[in-house]
Amino acid sequence: MLSVLSRSPVADLAAKEAHTWLDRELTEGGHGAVRDVGYGREVRTALTARRQWLIEQQLADGERSGIRYRDGALETLRQRELREAGKRIGTDLGKRFELVQMGERIEGKIKCRVDLESGSHALVERSRDFTLVPWRDVLDRNIGKAASGIMRADGINWQFGRGRNGPVIS
Repeated sequence: MLSVLSRSPVADLAAKEAHTWLDRELTEGGHGAVRDVGYGREVRTALTARRQWLIEQQLADGERSGIRYRDGALETLRQRELREAGKRIGTDLGKRFELVQMGERIEGKIKCRVDLESGSHALVERSRDFTLVPWRDVLDRNIGKAASGIMRADGINWQFGRGRNGPVIS
């Protein structure tokens, strides 16, 4: 099976304001198996440059044996990427981007899939704004439909279509 690790050239990933597969390699420490020739050399060079960039950005601390990410560093990278993509998409849509926080309710129309460096996201459009949330395969057949859910660490449990239920008292 073939997996797409990035939509960008490996050399461009070193200074990406996003959580990239280089970060996964650095955290897992599995890059020792990469040979130092051809594409392997490109990966090693990119990993070294990424490590240095993360330290310069104060997202990580260098250690003799590798790198240690600071608390919240990967979430910071995720939010930077989402904000940048949101700004770019917002210009096209003529709407403002809203970042969704954990525990927040999401409602809107599933407009499309947006592929970012950190993974695929769904563009959820509302009347005045839009947001980007992690993509799930179930969204493929629900593009164009109204949806709602609550953002949780393990994903979103989506409900599609407009419900006809009245108010709920608990």
